[in-house]
Amino acid sequence: MGATAGSNEEQSPKEDQSSATLIPLDHKKAHQSLSGFILVKGGCEPPRKKARRLQASSDDMQQPASNGVIENGASCSSNGHCGDVENGVTLSNSSQEIVRIIGQYLSSEGLNNTCDALMTESGCRLEHPAATKFKLHVMDGDWNKADHDLQELRPMLGANNNLMDMKFLLLEQKYLEYLEDGRVLDALHVLRNELTPLQYNTNRVHQLSGYMMCSNIAELHERTNWKGKGKESRLILMEKLQAFLPANVMLPTNRLKQLLEQALELQTLSCTHHNTKEKVTLSNCSLLSDHICPKDDFPVHTIQVLHDHCDEVWFCAFSPDGTKLATGSKDTNVIIWDVNPETCTLSVRKILEGHNYGASYISWNPDSKHLIACGPEESPEVWLWNLDTEKFLKVSQSQEDALTCCAWHKDGNKFVVGGIRGHFHQCDIEGNILDSWEGVRVNGLYYRSDGKTVLAADSHHRIRAYVFDELADQQIIQEDHPIMTFTVDKNDRLALLNVATQGVHLWDLNDKNLVRRYQGVTQGHFTIHSTFGGSNQDFIASGSEDNHVYIWHVRNEQPIATLQGHSRTVNCVSWNPVYPQMLVSVSDDCSIRVWGPKDKVPKPVGVS
Repeated sequence: MGATAGSNEEQSPKEDQSSATLIPLDHKKAHQSLSGFILVKGGCEPPRKKARRLQASSDDMQQPASNGVIENGASCSSNGHCGDVENGVTLSNSSQEIVRIIGQYLSSEGLNNTCDALMTESGCRLEHPAATKFKLHVMDGDWNKADHDLQELRPMLGANNNLMDMKFLLLEQKYLEYLEDGRVLDALHVLRNELTPLQYNTNRVHQLSGYMMCSNIAELHERTNWKGKGKESRLILMEKLQAFLPANVMLPTNRLKQLLEQALELQTLSCTHHNTKEKVTLSNCSLLSDHICPKDDFPVHTIQVLHDHCDEVWFCAFSPDGTKLATGSKDTNVIIWDVNPETCTLSVRKILEGHNYGASYISWNPDSKHLIACGPEESPEVWLWNLDTEKFLKVSQSQEDALTCCAWHKDGNKFVVGGIRGHFHQCDIEGNILDSWEGVRVNGLYYRSDGKTVLAADSHHRIRAYVFDELADQQIIQEDHPIMTFTVDKNDRLALLNVATQGVHLWDLNDKNLVRRYQGVTQGHFTIHSTFGGSNQDFIASGSEDNHVYIWHVRNEQPIATLQGHSRTVNCVSWNPVYPQMLVSVSDDCSIRVWGPKDKVPKPVGVS
């Protein structure tokens, strides 16, 4: 497979003599533990009894601190605690840990002299000497010495299994490197005489044996998903090994970055107006101040007011691709609007006329090309449009039907419709009724992502799950008051309910429990539709009978914004799923309002 490479294990006696030596700190107690030693070159003198605050010599400053060893180091305990320094400063445990973490970061950035100076002045060290040796031998590929180091580290491991895990990882890397070097016999020896006798992870051992059949290095890398012999794969190995070592023996890799990233994540979670898909990271934000998104970037400013409907506007819904909006009105028209994401504005694309009873509910197909419009309680039919071909279908089984709600299957080839008179049908995209469920009075429907289960809100204040294929159903939610409308988030986990006289409730569909009651909204017995929204659906918006739009962060029951502008009940709110800076509300005042960030507000005429 490849030319035989020289092994790091084959070193001359002379080379072995030049390796680092363990020197007792206290000759009377040298036998007690590894904590009685420091690592020095060539067997230097024992350390001073008390560390002094001195500038490191030029020779010392040349020695990198990346291995965590302070060659002129102060006396430290095995868990990385520091000794007192001459200036009288005694570091607390947390201060010592901070110093070590800073030292690790300085070392990783190549500031080894600075790290040495910090360790010297503080009297701390980065890691246990035995761990330092272990890391050095792993990175050098000196597997025999690394295995010997494991025995020294054994008393510090939390569980016996950890030693076996670490030994297996070492031998696995050793075996793969032998294969890459073409040392097939050596690899076979490792497999038979070192890995197999462990009687550990036998499935993986069998898998490793199959890699001997690889015809070249490229195939080996592809089948093993391994980076190959060298620094990169050994660093990955070291990270795996480090997970088994206590932090007081060896700091986790990039500990400071981990802590900072956790802080940024917490700040993001605490940011009430965070509305971007871009993750806050060390590379795109400042650490000098906390992360807070400007409120002016949130969709709370009126961008556009439209009066194309001539009667109450009952419903609005953005298409899944975010490029279109559909609005339904008592005036019997459904208007399709084109979305301009640059200006957060709408323009009329098409008017679909003639829905005799008005359009009180609209559902988009996942392809953003087909939509269904339902009417109010007295409507016995639903209308199905193909916007590309302008093909139009009426779906109705009987004039006695009352079809007021609908939902598309995720594949877009079928849908369900229902109403409060007990009619509940599943239809194909041509409008043919495939199945029916009798006696179920529904006023809200949702097709779950499993493609089988339909959630239906019924007249008994419940949401139940129905499976047409099995004719099975089960209860998911029970409220004490009528459920007027509901919707489900994109993860198919949370349901948002508008409950008569109660307001907006959030339920967990998996745990079947009420998560939160949102405050502020006025909800009587009018049909009001709420929505999840924002870049990660972290927000909730709802209309209200007090003519306002309320917005909450999903984790906070108090509203973060109250939008004013409508003069009558706000019936529905829709948040653009692709352009989260755009929100639309519709009202009994016959208007459509587009909300966006402040920089999208049109400037007055004459203002440049």
